[in-house]
Amino acid sequence: MDFRESLTMAVKTLTASKLRSSLTMLGIIIGNASVISMVGLGEGGRRYINEQLQSLGPNILFIVPGNRETRRLGGLELARNLVLADAEAIAEQVPSVIDVAAENTTPGLISFFNRNANASVIGTNPAFITVRNFTMDQGRFISDLDLQRTSAVAVLGNSLAERLFEDQVALGQSLRINNIAFEVVGVLELQGSNLGVNYDDAVIIPITTQASRIVGRTSPYGIEVSFISATARNADSMQTAEFQITNLLRLRHGIVDPDEDDFFIQNQDTLLSIADTITSALTLMLAAIASISLLVGGIGIMNIMLVSVRERTQEIGLRKAVGASRNDILIQFLIEAIILSAAGGAIGTLLGISGIGLLSLLTPFEASASVSVIVIAVGISGSIGLFFGVIPARQAAKLDPIVALRSI
Repeated sequence: MDFRESLTMAVKTLTASKLRSSLTMLGIIIGNASVISMVGLGEGGRRYINEQLQSLGPNILFIVPGNRETRRLGGLELARNLVLADAEAIAEQVPSVIDVAAENTTPGLISFFNRNANASVIGTNPAFITVRNFTMDQGRFISDLDLQRTSAVAVLGNSLAERLFEDQVALGQSLRINNIAFEVVGVLELQGSNLGVNYDDAVIIPITTQASRIVGRTSPYGIEVSFISATARNADSMQTAEFQITNLLRLRHGIVDPDEDDFFIQNQDTLLSIADTITSALTLMLAAIASISLLVGGIGIMNIMLVSVRERTQEIGLRKAVGASRNDILIQFLIEAIILSAAGGAIGTLLGISGIGLLSLLTPFEASASVSVIVIAVGISGSIGLFFGVIPARQAAKLDPIVALRSI
């Protein structure tokens, strides 16, 4: 019996019991669709996080309070020793840095007549808009004069301005932050979220005004900041800038032993590397969990094929009696198992690709799966059919035709 004849017979056998074949393929379909969807979701998440980090600004360094060990342990209150004066010192004394922004974020209640909104209140300095690569939609950003005079002026995120003022012009309006009056002097263009802060739904004020009127002096060393962001002159000067900032802050904070640093510095490349490692691990974990469905599908194929061998004992005996070899029987049952898994893999692939499209619509991630992932998933599903089809096929091939014919 040639391969074409075995293939034709296998197809006829499977189509004769469509419901059983469909249910057998179900595990492979779900497994393949899950693997492709999960990998696509992981890739979309990785791309989304990378875009968020890259949008922070070029050649940017972040100086945050507390050392790495303190932040790793979590739950410990960080020292409030990173202050506005540190940011000013970096701007004045570090030649490899061109702009420095200090930032302190607190929650606040924003009111305009009978409209209220809970939003992030960000205290910062004029360099913020340059360092973070933001642009204005209306009006101006806060100025050095606002900082010196602790002026009650505010710049609104685009979404917050729409929520509070709707069709009215926001510029020149007076709103209240924690029941303190502020004049709106500008509105940012849509920026999205960065570092856990939605800048479209935030209000930005001079950090000196925030310290004197909103939160008070929370640090004995000066005006506390959540972190400092600094822009290096170019990519080549990133390491130089990090070295100079580290030495300056150690000098200002009276630190001799590097192990006692009360701050640490991260650059954009480090953040991208950490994010890429985490998202790759999550993608692998999601794919591994989804692959369990493929394993279950393979076991289902083996189970159904074993039942099929028992039901077709007479057929196998007759075929052997008229001259079919063990190899012919083995090949036919293997072909049936491979057809079930390959067909299930193809249908699962189509469902997985559709699932990726649906995830892209329902989530902010641009989920996608490469051709290589799809080819590997289909290949694995076919291999599963071959692997789990061997035992039933060998059992069928070993049947003694005399024993098989006794049941007729």
